[in-house]
Amino acid sequence: MLHIFINSPFNVDINSLCNLINKEDDIIAIQDGVIISLKNNIFLRKIISFSKNLYVLKEDLDARGLVTKISKNFSIVNYSDFVNLTVKNKSQIRW
Repeated sequence: MLHIFINSPFNVDINSLCNLINKEDDIIAIQDGVIISLKNNIFLRKIISFSKNLYVLKEDLDARGLVTKISKNFSIVNYSDFVNLTVKNKSQIRW
């Protein structure tokens, strides 16, 4: 399953998200959701304990000036990679 993280982690029930994630699931942070990929944020430890397949959209990082502040646990991807993740994961959920 692909979890598309659109909203700020401060506006999402992280516990519910973590209860639905399997280790094989992919998570991509886009729009305001990119905040979850910042180094040393309060949500990072929890999210990386549930999935190792963490991605963040470069274009949204660029728009917010955050490219240099991303945790090494997240892979920075472009729109083409995002499309590939949606093709790979037939089931998707937005947060």
